[in-house]
Amino acid sequence: MSIKNPISTTVLCATLLWGASAGVYANEDKRQFVEMPKMMQAHQLANMRDHLMAINEILMSMAANDLDKAAKIAESRLGMSSLSTHGAGHMAKVIPKGMATIGQNMHKAASRFALKAEEGDILPAYKALQEITAGCVACHAAYKTRK
Repeated sequence: MSIKNPISTTVLCATLLWGASAGVYANEDKRQFVEMPKMMQAHQLANMRDHLMAINEILMSMAANDLDKAAKIAESRLGMSSLSTHGAGHMAKVIPKGMATIGQNMHKAASRFALKAEEGDILPAYKALQEITAGCVACHAAYKTRK
């Protein structure tokens, strides 16, 4: 099977996943509430927004067939080398172990994606990108910081 437009496929899958999850949350939100100081909550929200912007920039770079740029964005903004800029050490003190594990796995997936993208083959890079977004989906499905 050949993917004619991988970006459209990615957007379609994300939209379908969002739609399916919205139906689940409409009835009863069973996610675990994670209480944290307001300042940390704001910091975490800013981090997640930057993660989303980074994923968008990665997709734009991939659409332009610039896998080197996608790799640099992934490693510097999402990968293991980005942890100090995100204040991950401070956040780990207030979040549940499972949430921390999901986050760490997402950062590791971003570093793996960067390596895969540097190889220059777009389809394996897209597959590796999905591991990053799977971490986002898993965390948002299991945890919330607002009641």
